[in-house]
Amino acid sequence: MRVEIDLMRHGEPVGGKRYRGDRIDDPLSELGWAQMRDRVAAQESVGKASWTKIVSSPLIRCRAFAEKLAAERGLPLEIDANLRERGFGCWEGLSHREVKEEFTADYLAYKADPVNGMPEGGEGMDAFFSRVTTALAKHASAEEAGGKILIIGHAVVIRAAAVWALNAQLIATHYVDTEYACLLRLRWRDGQPFLVELLND
Repeated sequence: MRVEIDLMRHGEPVGGKRYRGDRIDDPLSELGWAQMRDRVAAQESVGKASWTKIVSSPLIRCRAFAEKLAAERGLPLEIDANLRERGFGCWEGLSHREVKEEFTADYLAYKADPVNGMPEGGEGMDAFFSRVTTALAKHASAEEAGGKILIIGHAVVIRAAAVWALNAQLIATHYVDTEYACLLRLRWRDGQPFLVELLND
């Protein structure tokens, strides 16, 4: 059984760059919408947009685009809360500069050890990785052979998916680059994920 899984990150949200985990629900900016439309158009231009189903995080920066695209394509859409972003606890809503200034020790601990060094109220990486990869495996296993799923999600979700496919250690999530509207392509075969490509440009 072979299934294709495309994971696309949301575009730029309103409010600029800041920590948005699973609590901050900013909508996409106009640029964010354009970034996602451009990514879809680029996939269409090379014949790689033949999705059979769309799955989305419940957060509006993902869900709004997923709903529009599903309606335009006449595709089934599923909202999966297990694909929401990693929770960043007391850092949510703050810029990187604000976190550095207000939570210096915690920020340095996180940068030194992104797996275990989390802010107060943040979601542990082990638990996050488990919920995301379990959800991805569920969607891949439920799809008919030859299906192609588009998942609209978040930066750390996509990093976790890449590390999952490579069977790498969790620290590797810190070294996967995920720009706005990037696309990670996986292949699900014989109950295992395989990494095909990551498109950031």
